[in-house]
Amino acid sequence: MTPASPGSRPADGPASGAVAPSGLMDLLNVAAVLLEADGRIDMWSPQAEQLFGYARSEAVGQYAAPLLVHPEHQDAVIELFAEVMATGRDWAGAFPVRHKDGSTRMVEFRNMRLTDNLGDHYALGLAADRATVRHVERKVALSNRLVTQAPIGLAVLDPDMRYLAINPALAAMHGVPESDHVGRRFREILPGAPFLGAETVMRHVLATGAPVVDQQVVGRTAADPETDHAWAVSTYRLEDHHGDVLGLAYVVVDVTDRYRAAKKADEAQHRLRLLANASGRIGTTLEVERTARELADVLVPDLADMVAVDLLDSVLQTGRADLDEGPALFRAVAVKTAYPTDADRAIVPPGSLVTYHADHPASHCVRTRRPLMITHVSGDDLSRIAAGPEAARLLARAGVHTDMAVPLIAREQIIGVMGLARARNPLPFDEDDLTLACEMASSAALSIDNAVLHQHIRGAAETLQRSLLPQLPPGRPGLEVAARYRPAQAFSEVGGDWYDVIALDGDRTALAVGDVMGSGVTAATTMGRLRTATSTLADLDLDPARILTHLDKITADLDYLATCLYAVYDPHRARLHVASAGHLPPVLVRDGRQPELLRLPTGTPLGVRGVPFEVTTLALEPGDRLVLYTDGLVETRHDPIDERLDDLMRLLTPPDRSTEETCDRLLRELRHPAGHDDVALLIACVQPLAPA
Repeated sequence: MTPASPGSRPADGPASGAVAPSGLMDLLNVAAVLLEADGRIDMWSPQAEQLFGYARSEAVGQYAAPLLVHPEHQDAVIELFAEVMATGRDWAGAFPVRHKDGSTRMVEFRNMRLTDNLGDHYALGLAADRATVRHVERKVALSNRLVTQAPIGLAVLDPDMRYLAINPALAAMHGVPESDHVGRRFREILPGAPFLGAETVMRHVLATGAPVVDQQVVGRTAADPETDHAWAVSTYRLEDHHGDVLGLAYVVVDVTDRYRAAKKADEAQHRLRLLANASGRIGTTLEVERTARELADVLVPDLADMVAVDLLDSVLQTGRADLDEGPALFRAVAVKTAYPTDADRAIVPPGSLVTYHADHPASHCVRTRRPLMITHVSGDDLSRIAAGPEAARLLARAGVHTDMAVPLIAREQIIGVMGLARARNPLPFDEDDLTLACEMASSAALSIDNAVLHQHIRGAAETLQRSLLPQLPPGRPGLEVAARYRPAQAFSEVGGDWYDVIALDGDRTALAVGDVMGSGVTAATTMGRLRTATSTLADLDLDPARILTHLDKITADLDYLATCLYAVYDPHRARLHVASAGHLPPVLVRDGRQPELLRLPTGTPLGVRGVPFEVTTLALEPGDRLVLYTDGLVETRHDPIDERLDDLMRLLTPPDRSTEETCDRLLRELRHPAGHDDVALLIACVQPLAPA
């Protein structure tokens, strides 16, 4: 059998049955010396050569004491040697040794007596440099103190991810005794889903040797199973001095306070972003339903999984809350859910009227003017927050587990209630959520109330304006007439557009369209005055230019400006007399020809004073159509007016079968649903004059 060379290691594996050395002996570099009974050196290890400086050939056969010990210590050493050989008791200690180079070194010794099969005694001396031994002892002491007393968690695992050692701090974090860790796998101690990622990182470190520092892990352990904690985990691979993998060590620092502080800061930033988002997205129009939908859109899914906005019906009808008689009557105006859910059918759909039972959160908000939050919804709570038993069943099936109701209060008057709930989001509502919801409800309530107020003012103005517009006569000699009026939409108020059809003597008919500059009730009132004046002046049988001159004076006295087109058609002569005061030109449509804009002397708007108006006379034939309109039909904020007028004439080619169809088509194709200006449209079609 060939002896192993110095420093070689047994091969690993089942064939040899050997395992890799720990490396501690190599670290200490322990020297072995075998002495005969008389003190002569019989065997000398390579480590002894390194420690004492003498080669084997120089040491074997020599007496150990004279070779290694200073003269002043030789007697004491010989006496100790004799005692070991006589009694068989081991001796250990340290004393100075003379090195071959003449220096003196402190060496740690352990001497023991050996007996061979013949009964002869030998002495085995194990020696190591005392400085090296002390260095290792200090490291071991430091490691023990660090492991047992450090406030941070420390653990050592073998390559199979089984615990070999763990300190008390980490055992306390896990909520599992130290003794129950040893021999068990990492995932047996920490089975929760958040620790799966930590195990993946550990295996990566074990495979690559690349350490991972400050990996954040958030989860729950047996020490506190109801609360999330956060840890910073640093993982390192352990290797011996030969590079063989022993396992891995990981260090755990509890950073829960830092994690919670950062989480609160993130939540605060999120709330600020949500409030900023709400300020830009809520109240973009003065439409009640749209404003309520904007509120719901902002809240879902950032704050809640589902939101419902209900307004008091009395506020919508009259502008004020009427809570004196019976339960509050709500009208659902907006519903929003983050995803398809059974809860959709449990929430009252928009447009519906509903009266909630006395214990419902909405009823509570109306009575107390205070919000109501149910952090953890139970079975009884579901019956309370639902509109009925079937709705409660649907909410339970949807998984609703937390709920809150917030009153909508504007100008010290409650106008409705906002309901919020979570199902898929596992976190219950907390006080910060309630504060945020109340802030957003307060801001949105003012926008909704403004929309309600605008709706009532707008309704009054529209009613006034429509009352000032004429009722078209059933028919005029030689004319088929159709007219339309459309008020402004979106956030604009009603304007001052009007049309009129006035019967004159001799079967003649006066046609007028006009537009008072400005909007609101005052513009509508001014329009009514001008229309009344136009009707009065028409009875005086004045030509169109004289009519506009008088209207110019009246408009100037009212401190307003207006455009107007006034025309008189005589069916017996088939003549049209027309004059314009700054108004858009009418369109003449004739069979077999392209529609054309009438090139009239435009004149100045009414109210400028002192500028004369001119009359233009046209000959008309049966089938000819005259299209009069206000600028709301063709003007937009982004399109050139020439292009829009071209669109108007294109839509008049070919003409529809009736003037009514033409009116509807023009409004449908040219006017945007949210047009910012009102529109007056008047179409007259020349008909053959019936015999007297």
